[in-house]
Amino acid sequence: MDVSFNNVAKLVAFVDKIERDTYPEALSTIHSEITARMLDTLLPQYGIRTEAHILDIGCGQGPALEIFHTREYHDAIGITLNDEDVRICLEKGYAVSKMDQSFLDFSDGAFNFVWARHVIEHSIFPYFTLAEFARVTAGSGYLYLEVPAPETACHHERNPNHYSVLTKSAWASLLERAGFRVLDEVTFQFTTGMGPDEYWGFVCQKP
Repeated sequence: MDVSFNNVAKLVAFVDKIERDTYPEALSTIHSEITARMLDTLLPQYGIRTEAHILDIGCGQGPALEIFHTREYHDAIGITLNDEDVRICLEKGYAVSKMDQSFLDFSDGAFNFVWARHVIEHSIFPYFTLAEFARVTAGSGYLYLEVPAPETACHHERNPNHYSVLTKSAWASLLERAGFRVLDEVTFQFTTGMGPDEYWGFVCQKP
C-alpha cells in the first residue's frame, strides 16, 4: 500500500484531536463491581500467577490496578491517554504511562494477561487496535475485553467519545481475525437512571 506523507499527517492530526477529547475516568460503582467480579473469576480460573506480566489498557483511575496491587501482582502496569488519570494513578503508587491503545510501545508478546474494559469502543479502527492487543500478548496468554452493547437505553453509540459500538458477533469476529480464540462470553444486564443497559465480556486466549 502506497501511503503518502500527507495521508499519514492527516491520521496523526486526527489521533491528536481524539486525545484532546478524552476525559478523566472517575471511579464508579458499577464499573468497580464488575471489575472485582471478573477478576475474582478470571485470575484463579485461568491460573494467572502473581508473577505474570499484566497490562491494564485504559486503566482510568485504577480500579483494576488496585485489585492487582492488593493481590500482589507486582508486574501489573496501566496505560491511559488522559493526563488527569495518569496523575491520579501515579499518586496511588501504580505503574502507569500515557499511551494510545492503538499504538502500544511494548515488545511483542510482553504480557501474559491483557485487561481491556470499555476501551476498544474509543478506537477509530478497532481491528487494528485488537491486532495490537494480540501483538503484545504472549503465546497462550489471555485477553479480557469488555464493551457496551449498542442500542440500549444508554445509547452508548451516541457518546461523543465512542467510535466503535458494534454487535456481539462483530466483536467476536474481529477478535478471531486479530489472532485470539474466544473461550467464553459474559453478559451483564442492569438498570441505570436512563433505563436498561448491557455490557458484553469476552475471555480470549492467544494460541
